[in-house]
Order: sequence, then structure tokens, then C-alpha cells
Amino acid sequence: MRMSLAQRVLLTWLFTLLFLIMLVLKLDEKAPWNWFLIFIPVWIFDTILLVMLIVKMAGRCKSGFDPRNGSQNMKKKVWYLIAMLLKLAFCLALCAKLQGFTTMKLAYVFIPFWVLLIGGLVELGYNILCVQRD
Repeated sequence: MRMSLAQRVLLTWLFTLLFLIMLVLKLDEKAPWNWFLIFIPVWIFDTILLVMLIVKMAGRCKSGFDPRNGSQNMKKKVWYLIAMLLKLAFCLALCAKLQGFTTMKLAYVFIPFWVLLIGGLVELGYNILCVQRD
């Protein structure tokens, strides 16, 4: 399944717009919805990204694929998978906290987000240093 850049941008904007509209309605107390319902556009978008990523990663398992080709690309895809799972963990913990399902401290809720940010900074630094060396 291939999507053009315009389609990906449109899909991203659509889900972001839906999420922000639902969030504003919830924060203005116009809609008494559950916090898990507010995050549905985020989760649908993340599910689409996860499925596309897993399909691309599974393509390496087909016969005739040389594992030496694209090992760096596979590491990047594994990082993307870990990043998506960290984002999902953060969103679930945040919704549970906002809905009152847990009495967890807010600092603990943000741990997956902080790990994601640190990982992103490490990847950015690695990519900058590798590009400068080449």
C-alpha cells in the first residue's frame, strides 16, 4: 500500500484536526465525553502507522531477501516501532490519569514521553554526527 506525500499530509492534518476539535469541546465542557473517546483520532492514526511499519518490517522475512542489505534501515524501523509504542503507552497513561482510573502521579505518567524525547534526541545527535563524518 503506497500513499503519496499529499495523501499522508492530508491524513495527518485530518486526524489532527479531529483530535483538536474534540479536545477543545472537552476542555470547554461542551461535550461530556470520556478522555479515551477524545483520543480516538490519535489512536486510529497511530494504528495506521503501526500497521504500515509492521508490513514493511515483515517484508524482510520473504524468501530471497539478503539480510546484509538494509540492516541500518531495519534499526531505524525498530526505533520507529519502539517510539510508537512509547507514544501509545503515554497516551493510555494520560487518559487513565485524566479519567480518574488511576491515582498515579503525573510524573510517572510522563515517563514514556520523556524516554521518547531522550531517544529522539539521541537519534538526532547520531544522525547529525554520522552525516558530518561522511
